[in-house]
Amino acid sequence: MEAKLVNTKTQIHNGAVLLIVLITIVILSLAAYTFAALMLTEDEATRLNGRRTQSRYLVDSGVEYVRLFMSKPEQDIRELGGRYDNEQIFRQIVVSTDPDDPELIGRFTVIAPELDDEGIPAGFRYGLVDESIRLNLNTLIQAETLLPGAGRNFLLALPEMTEEIADCILDWLDPDDDVREFGAESSYYGSLSPPYAPRQGPMASIEELLLIKGVTPDLLFGLDANHNGIVDPDEAASPNAGSIEPELQLGWVSMVTLYSKEANLNNSDVQKININAEDLKQLYTDLRSAFTEEWANFIVGYRQNGPTTKEIDAEQAFGEIDFEKEASFNFQTVLDIIGARSTISFTDQLDKVVDSPAQVGDLSVLPAIMNQLTTVAEAYIPGRININQAPRSMLLGIPGMTEEIADGIISNRTAEVEESDVITGHRNYETWILQEGLCDLQTMKTMIPFITTGGDVYRAEIVGYFSDGKGSSRSEVIIDTGTPIPRILFTRDKSHLNRGYTTEALGIELIK
Repeated sequence: MEAKLVNTKTQIHNGAVLLIVLITIVILSLAAYTFAALMLTEDEATRLNGRRTQSRYLVDSGVEYVRLFMSKPEQDIRELGGRYDNEQIFRQIVVSTDPDDPELIGRFTVIAPELDDEGIPAGFRYGLVDESIRLNLNTLIQAETLLPGAGRNFLLALPEMTEEIADCILDWLDPDDDVREFGAESSYYGSLSPPYAPRQGPMASIEELLLIKGVTPDLLFGLDANHNGIVDPDEAASPNAGSIEPELQLGWVSMVTLYSKEANLNNSDVQKININAEDLKQLYTDLRSAFTEEWANFIVGYRQNGPTTKEIDAEQAFGEIDFEKEASFNFQTVLDIIGARSTISFTDQLDKVVDSPAQVGDLSVLPAIMNQLTTVAEAYIPGRININQAPRSMLLGIPGMTEEIADGIISNRTAEVEESDVITGHRNYETWILQEGLCDLQTMKTMIPFITTGGDVYRAEIVGYFSDGKGSSRSEVIIDTGTPIPRILFTRDKSHLNRGYTTEALGIELIK
C-alpha cells in the first residue's frame, strides 16, 4: 500500500515537472518569437528610415533639377513644354537605379494644385506655381501709398475676409501705432495673455497671420490638413467641411504670399529705361538706343515741361534738346505717353508743341513701350497680380477692375504666353487687355501698377519616392528666377505630413 502511494506521488511530481517544462518551452518560444518579430520590425523601421533619408536626397535632386530648368532661356523653356503643366518634364523623373533591385529606383515628381477660374480646387498638374497669382501681403502698405484703399480692397477679395480682419492685417503691417477704423494695434495685443507686439513691418512667415486679431486656423488653412493643395476624401469628410465655402477649401494660405516679384528687365534681360530718371541727358541717350529721335525728344520734353493743351506746331520738332532745363514732371505710368501732348525745349530754336509719337488710334506700339520702358527705378517690382492665372476673386481686388473686365480676361486668357509670343507678341504684356479691347486706356492706367502677365518667383512642391512606394519625402521650395542663377528664397519640409499624393498621381509603378 505504501509502495503504491509513493509511486502515485512520483507520477504526480513527474507530471508537474513536465507541465512546468512545457510552460517554460512555450514562454521561451513566445519570447523568441516576440524577439524575432521585434527584430524584424526594427529592421523594417531601419530600412524605412534609410529610405526616408535617401528620399530627402531625391527631393534635393528635384530642387536642383527645377533650378537648372528655370535657368534656361525663356524660348527654350517654351520649346520644352513650359513650366505650368508639363508632365514630360516634371513627372516621375528617375534619379537613381539599382539593376539588382528594381524596388530601389528613386524618382521625384514636381506637382501643383490645379484651380479653376473661381479658385476652387480642381485636381493637380505637373509644374510650378507662379507666386504672382497670389496676394503679396508685404506689398499691401505700398499699394495703399500708390492708391489709398487699394490694400484693403485686395484683402477684401479673399473669401470670407471681413473689413475688421482686413484693417487688423493692415495695422499689423504698417509702421505706425494708429488704429484703423476696425483694426488693432499695440494696445490690443499688449492686453492679451501672454502679451505681444504687432509686427509693424513686413511679415516673416504666412503663419504669422494667426497672431492677428480675427484670423483663425480654418480661415488660414481651410480643409487642407496635409497642405498638398488638394481636398482629399478624408478632408472632405471632416466635421467642419460643410461650413467652409468652396473657394476657401484650401484656405488663405493658398492665396497669399510674401515673395512675388518680377525683374524690371526687357526681353534681352537688360534693365528697362526709367523714363523718370533724373539725368535727362543720360535718359535721352538711353532712349536713342531703343527708339527714334522723335520718341527721345518727346519723352525728355514731357519730363521738362509736362503735358499741355496748346495747339501743336506745324514744323518738325528736331534739334538739340536744352538739357540745362531740369525735369519738373514725372510720368505716373508708361501709358501716359500714349495720346499725350507736350512742349520740347531746344537750344537753337523756339520751343515746339508736339503730339506723342504714340497715339490712341495705334496701339501696335504697346509691346515696344512695355518691353523697353518703366517708371520704376528699382531692379524688381514686387506684388503685382498675374492676370493670366489669378482666380476671379483676386482679379476683382485689382483697382479699376470690373466684373465685365474680369470675365473678359478669364474668357480670353491662356495660363502661359504662347510660344510664338514669347519675345515680341503683345500677350507677353499686361496691356494685351487694352489692345484686345477689354478695357479703355484710362482704366488700364489705373490697373497697370498692380498687374502683370507673370512673375519671376515660383513655388515648387517636390515629392521624392521609390518604386515600391515605401519611404518618401516632400518639400515645398520657393525659387527666384530673376537672377542668372535661380536662388532659393524659402524651403519647407512637409515629410511629416506624409506623401500627400496617390501613387498614381506621382507615377509610381508599384512592384508586386
